[in-house]
Amino acid sequence: MLEPHSPENEKGASSPDGKRVIRVALAGQPNVGKSTVFNLLTGLSQHVGNWPGKTIEKKTGYCKYNGYLLHIIDLPGTYSLTANSLEERIARNYIIKERPDVVVALVDAAILERSLYLLTELLLLQVPVVLGLNMVDVAEQRGYQIEPEVLQAALGIPVVPMVATRNQGIKELLEAIIAVVEGRFPYNPRRPEVRKDHRDVLVQLLEIIKDEIPEPYPGEWVALKLLEGDAEITKMVRERLDDHRWEEVHSLLKAHEDAILDVAGGRYEWIGRMMRAAVVKPRLGQIGLTERLDRVAAHPVWGLLVMAFILGGVFWLTYTIGSPLQEWLESYVVQTLADFVSGYLEAYGAPGWVQRAVVEGIIGGAGTVLTFLPILFIFFAALGFLEDVGYMARMAYVMDRFMHFIGLHGKSFLPLFLGFGCNVPGIMGARIIEDEKARLLTILLAPLVPCTARMAVLAFLAPVFFGPRAVMVSWGLVLLNLLVLAVLGKLLNLVLFHGEHMAFIMELPLYHIPNLRTIGITVWRRSLAFIKKAGTIILAVSVLVWVLASFPGGDVSHSVLAWVGQKLEPIGRFMGLDAYMMVALLTSFIAKENAVATLGVIYRAEEETLATVLQRMVPVEAGLAFMVMEMLFIPCVATMATIHQETGSWRWTAFSVGLLLVVSFLAGVIVYQCLSL
Repeated sequence: MLEPHSPENEKGASSPDGKRVIRVALAGQPNVGKSTVFNLLTGLSQHVGNWPGKTIEKKTGYCKYNGYLLHIIDLPGTYSLTANSLEERIARNYIIKERPDVVVALVDAAILERSLYLLTELLLLQVPVVLGLNMVDVAEQRGYQIEPEVLQAALGIPVVPMVATRNQGIKELLEAIIAVVEGRFPYNPRRPEVRKDHRDVLVQLLEIIKDEIPEPYPGEWVALKLLEGDAEITKMVRERLDDHRWEEVHSLLKAHEDAILDVAGGRYEWIGRMMRAAVVKPRLGQIGLTERLDRVAAHPVWGLLVMAFILGGVFWLTYTIGSPLQEWLESYVVQTLADFVSGYLEAYGAPGWVQRAVVEGIIGGAGTVLTFLPILFIFFAALGFLEDVGYMARMAYVMDRFMHFIGLHGKSFLPLFLGFGCNVPGIMGARIIEDEKARLLTILLAPLVPCTARMAVLAFLAPVFFGPRAVMVSWGLVLLNLLVLAVLGKLLNLVLFHGEHMAFIMELPLYHIPNLRTIGITVWRRSLAFIKKAGTIILAVSVLVWVLASFPGGDVSHSVLAWVGQKLEPIGRFMGLDAYMMVALLTSFIAKENAVATLGVIYRAEEETLATVLQRMVPVEAGLAFMVMEMLFIPCVATMATIHQETGSWRWTAFSVGLLLVVSFLAGVIVYQCLSL
């Protein structure tokens, strides 16, 4: 039986409970179902961090099967193993240097010809490979007839047909991994070869460099990468060779600059032979579900309307289901807990300041923020569904024209869209952009994407001030952010980068049925991360705000917080905001949710919820100005640190903070003054 497990020792011949450890690397192109398979194998037994010295996410997990403990490493999604991107370098270096017991190459059966290109490179790394033929159901729907047994015989490696979204083929995949490790499968891979024109050149290169091949790289693979013009390998070899031998290598490469065509050509010929042996393609003119849906979803006009409708639906679901749950939690859980703790502390004679610190500082601040969970849960689930079903790439495609307006392309939309979850991975995701200027511009614009923290504040405040119109107001504020992003992007591109534009090429994955388990694990991980934040950063800031709001005078009006607020109030008057609303805005610099946590501490009332107090004390015009400023305000500390890390410049970090500070202030003033006329 398959069961999740988390051993103490990740490597070695056996686990603490005596089971033999098998290290398995999951490799595959983006959108082939790799995350689904990883989640099915590991369940909640996962560890998420970064690759050593990198900001690319590293996922590892464990499972036990038939006396074995499998240590699963989810490699970054990549189309090839040439060092053009950080993901490609991480994937190939892990396989070459760490030498996992098995590499599972996942491919999309519905686009098998394109998916097999990565396999042609994996087979050259001299590590056993098992081919996971995923989405065979989608391939059949598109008219493809694939014979896995024939493909297995042609490749000489195990081939496992799978439908990961239905949990089909997972057991067979594990059996194939173990069969390879135990030597029960006659592993005899048929590797692709370079076309005849350059086979002799490959032999000559290998002869020159054979004594200086860097460990643990395979010699033939290094020679092949030299022919392909791989920058990392070329640099590595150049540093090891003396001038005479490097001149020989350089002369050969210069005389055969077209060798890369024969390398790729040999691989595609190999793929063609595999396809002819095992695949019957659909008849010409047959139109599949993906093509029919994309006539609308990827249309330059209708696609934008579809995207707006889908995002509107996400907000509607969030408020219709999440807001009542949030109100229930605040009224019946947070308030009940506050009353119980207050009574308990009073009964045991705790000092009054301790009672207030716990009830007003901890429960009133962090407790209020935890009521966001239903809203965030729904939002995370909606984003996970869109990503898993294959719609996310369509958003990037239809937004390509919008991106071109600001001097970027559709690829920049992918990290920007990640910002809807959190600006930090959105900024890190800009590493997929090769052009340095486009990458910098994407990083500068990323904080304008409303993250879930901002959305949570919006989801709490919009119903307070606008009731049934909260959905439309929220939708409008998100559009305002995107409008500001577009205008600023255009201006920055013109001023800093002289209006440069770039071409955009991307592959649209097929639509497929989402895997609820994968979505559920994603929602769980993100929700858990939010709870940890509420229990650490937000809790600390809530207590700090309470201390500042209580000392030295014992009440808010005679406190340090009041003094800070009074200094900020002259600025706040332009937006109708009092001293305490300005303080709440200021504390959101630590974490955006702190805005509500701070309001929960300051405006805590005995018989009223925070929403009721805000409705009574804050005018609607000021409430909208506050929300506008919060949506456009300077990024949180974590985002600011990430901007510095990715740009390597305090100057660009300060520029980003200063720019958003000015923009948010001007927007808040304009909104309030216009509504007050």
